[in-house]
Amino acid sequence: MSLLIKICGLSTAEALDVALDEGADMVGFVFFPPSPRNVSLDAARALGVRVTGRAKKVALSVDADDDLLTAMVRALSPDFLQLHGGESPERVSAIKARFKLPVIKALAIEAKSDFAQVKNYASVSDWILFDAKAPADATRPGGLGKPFDWALLRGAIPGGPVILSGGLDAENVEEALKVTRAPAVDVSSGVERSPGRKDPKKIREFVRAARQAHLRVSPCEVVSNS
Repeated sequence: MSLLIKICGLSTAEALDVALDEGADMVGFVFFPPSPRNVSLDAARALGVRVTGRAKKVALSVDADDDLLTAMVRALSPDFLQLHGGESPERVSAIKARFKLPVIKALAIEAKSDFAQVKNYASVSDWILFDAKAPADATRPGGLGKPFDWALLRGAIPGGPVILSGGLDAENVEEALKVTRAPAVDVSSGVERSPGRKDPKKIREFVRAARQAHLRVSPCEVVSNS
């Protein structure tokens, strides 16, 4: 199976076009005002049109209510919803039932004990995304450019699809894949020149580095639930 690459936090046509041209499998758009990557509904609508079936569109939210989720879906027509807050398994299940879209659930990892929550989400999510746990004083749960100890994932990846996130960039993605054997990777701050401003050169470098690393590393098999 080929490595799945997700570029998240896209907010400009230039960065989106580069991600698409380089063959990113998923492109993510953030609907969370505290984030420097937040996009308006109008901007998301215009950017979504540019994707034109070339990649899967992901709408990221943080503990959003149904009204915001409805507005996001109408604007972007996403292929996936990414839930990056403290949504409970019951809330994830309710969102899936209401919006009829596959869900990526982000889980924050800092210690081995954090994996206890995985089993509760694996049955209601289509993908589990492992991200670094944000500091207590952080204003947002992700996109902080912080990796976690990848060795924690050894033997901990569940049978379903898993996306590795948190502080990845072109320089460390091969090591991350060697350690985790993850079938998919997600990058946001690692392809930026400053918070919220994507760097086309870094996007190109990351996608190419990840693809090359995949040829040298045998990842776990991807099993789709959707």
